[in-house]
Amino acid sequence: MSKKEVLHILGEKVGLGESAKVSFNVAKLHTQNTIDVPVIIERSKKPGPTVLITAGIHGDEVNGVEIVRQIIAKGINKPKKGTIICIPVINVFGFIHMDREFPDGRDLNRVFPGIKGGSLASRVAFKLVTEILPHADLVLDFHTGGAGRFNSAQIRVIKEEKSLNELAQIFGAPFVLYTKNIKKSFRSTCHKLGIPILLYEGGKSFHIDHHITNTGVNGAKRVLHHLGMLGSKFKVSEPKKSCVNILQSKWIRASYSGMFKSSVSINSEVKKGDVLGHITDPYGSFNHFVKAPNNGYIFNVNESPIIYQGDAIFHITTKTES
Repeated sequence: MSKKEVLHILGEKVGLGESAKVSFNVAKLHTQNTIDVPVIIERSKKPGPTVLITAGIHGDEVNGVEIVRQIIAKGINKPKKGTIICIPVINVFGFIHMDREFPDGRDLNRVFPGIKGGSLASRVAFKLVTEILPHADLVLDFHTGGAGRFNSAQIRVIKEEKSLNELAQIFGAPFVLYTKNIKKSFRSTCHKLGIPILLYEGGKSFHIDHHITNTGVNGAKRVLHHLGMLGSKFKVSEPKKSCVNILQSKWIRASYSGMFKSSVSINSEVKKGDVLGHITDPYGSFNHFVKAPNNGYIFNVNESPIIYQGDAIFHITTKTES
């Protein structure tokens, strides 16, 4: 086989038409037990693009992990052409301990591209960027809302990237949120390396939602179908609703501390002045109505029953296009 026909990754060689599970050796625990993150590789006999599918950059974002798990379990990751590399749990330390960060207290998604001799999180970022990412022609990265805030299913891209905009529409999530890349994030690093990435957000931490999972799996299938990589046994469905592109948005924050209950569901289209929820006290003497400051869509809802003054409780669009 020529060099193009053999994938050299993490010290292993994987030829066309071959499957492999290789170890992304992260580090050892303080007990000297090794921690290996499985990297699942499926290659078609027919050459084509390489798609990297990742989740679990934050250890508490289990819904993203579930999406990648289903992609593997259903065989969606077995391409008709090209190569699909799946890493369901990157931050296995956080996943084990049910924690967002690494044991060193660092957010993995704020230390990219990493340093070879840096902190634990930085070393993992460096290894991912140097040994796995260079093989990718496209990245699908699955995330989940944090801190009890439930995110609508959404794709996040930079508006100026036309090719990614096209893929975002093909993915078919209810919303596309145009946001700038965050410094030292995985998405920012991919952008600097010229590797297109679709970042999917949906649901909330430590929670698996059936609708969010289905939207993520179906979106991945649509993108793979568009690339000519999806197996012929899989059907591709049209999105139930047309995508709303969010140009501008803002957080509605709590004016008071207290017990909180939302009265609108995620994805709701609301009018200015509509009641979105209530903030009360435990004694039945206080009831504050949270109202919409403008017309828009609610694409994030805080599901925590107890909130403090200043907490973000709703994310509402202020400017959209269809």
